[in-house]
Amino acid sequence: MAEITTTAYTEDVPPGSLITRDGQMQWAGLLLGPGTPYEIGRDGLSGWEDLPEYDSTDADHPTAHGAWPGARYAKPRKIGGTVWTVPAADDTASSLAAIRALRQGLLLGDAERWLAVRLHGETLAVRARVGQRVLAADRTYTTQGVSKASVQWYATDPRRYAVDEQAAVTGAPQPESGLTWPLTWPLYWGQTASTGDVGADNNGSAPTHPVLTFTGPCTNPTVTDRTSGRRLRYEIGLAAGDELVVDTAAGTVTLNGTASRRHTAAADSSPEELFAFEPGRAELAFRPDTYDTGAQLAVRWRSAEW
Repeated sequence: MAEITTTAYTEDVPPGSLITRDGQMQWAGLLLGPGTPYEIGRDGLSGWEDLPEYDSTDADHPTAHGAWPGARYAKPRKIGGTVWTVPAADDTASSLAAIRALRQGLLLGDAERWLAVRLHGETLAVRARVGQRVLAADRTYTTQGVSKASVQWYATDPRRYAVDEQAAVTGAPQPESGLTWPLTWPLYWGQTASTGDVGADNNGSAPTHPVLTFTGPCTNPTVTDRTSGRRLRYEIGLAAGDELVVDTAAGTVTLNGTASRRHTAAADSSPEELFAFEPGRAELAFRPDTYDTGAQLAVRWRSAEW
């Protein structure tokens, strides 16, 4: 017997945490698809595997054919589908419980939630809101308790993300310990405690924005992506235990979770929104001006797909 698998229907639980099999999708705390009272229509989902629409900055040649190619920026993604409510038992109470859960899950809200879909063992997720919900109160529902719902989600960020978040940490560069006297053969030059370098792999097809956390004690924390050449640098001193968190997707720079410090960005620092990991491997170098033991850079990101 199928059961309604859910936490609070609108709770923003980790993406894909309720999914157990292919063909299922999870919207916030509501699970849809095989093994639940909610069957996905035979046409599946529209807009899920499609490239999103985009704006282009191409400029037409004024005196020649064609145009100069410019940048292209993806528009929000629209995901739609049909959901059939098939209650676990042929009784009024079961039908009402299933439809009430669907109502509560597919409400008109301002906050985005995770929408995750598993296909062929791969689970991807977007941040989205319900854009449309049409529940048919027709004869089939009245007599059999089976209802048809047309649903559309609207994702302001069109990228689809891996559900597993990746993380990497590096300390500030530390010198080698050097030779030990008296000299013995073979010579041992010591081992570097920390190089200040760390790699970040984006295994998807779209650029992804990381969250970077600088921890003191250090001054003027700086990170450079050697792959793209982009750099973030902040003219600020961090005491031991201070954390400067840079959310590159949101464009925010926050000290100790409360105070905005975006104004401390140096003149040669890239805009936070442009600091993204392209598909492939990013090579990051953490180079504060001065530092002591405990200074470090932590990076969090998800691989992203179009």
